[in-house]
Amino acid sequence: MYTLRCTRKLLDRGLAPSSGPEQAPTTVLGDWYATLLPLRPRQLVLCVSERSLLPLVLPAREARSLPQRLAQALPELLAAIEVPKASIEAELLAMQDASHIGTTASRSVLGSLNQLSYLLEGYARQYPGRTLLEHSRHLAGTPMTALGRDAPFPDIATRAAFSAAGLFARIAART
Repeated sequence: MYTLRCTRKLLDRGLAPSSGPEQAPTTVLGDWYATLLPLRPRQLVLCVSERSLLPLVLPAREARSLPQRLAQALPELLAAIEVPKASIEAELLAMQDASHIGTTASRSVLGSLNQLSYLLEGYARQYPGRTLLEHSRHLAGTPMTALGRDAPFPDIATRAAFSAAGLFARIAART
């Protein structure tokens, strides 16, 4: 389970915040933040993982299907940054639980989302023929000070998060 935390621009496109209490995420990457980028010739949605700031670029079609499309596109990006297949499968399984739609909650993650949005706008204009996966991979290599000194890049922070989760799972299995 996770919460897809959307900016007002994205909520105005047809996503409504879920009713009921929010629960802590059960995914390694935590909640996801998303915003709408009205680029020409196509509009995009930039999603960012709360825990590692891993960016994922998606087309902006049908806002209501965004949680499902996020879960469908994530495995390809995780494989591209060399996350082990078993970890990817476990993350997708955790994401299959009903996702919650909410508003943004962390100014730090929102600031990182805004910074990556500006970078994506310039990158998309400079390289219009690149795929959304290529845009996502490029942004994943951007240094982000919000992550701290140990893993200043989202792709490295993501691999580290999955490595730590695997270590804790092995320790729990022994006890």
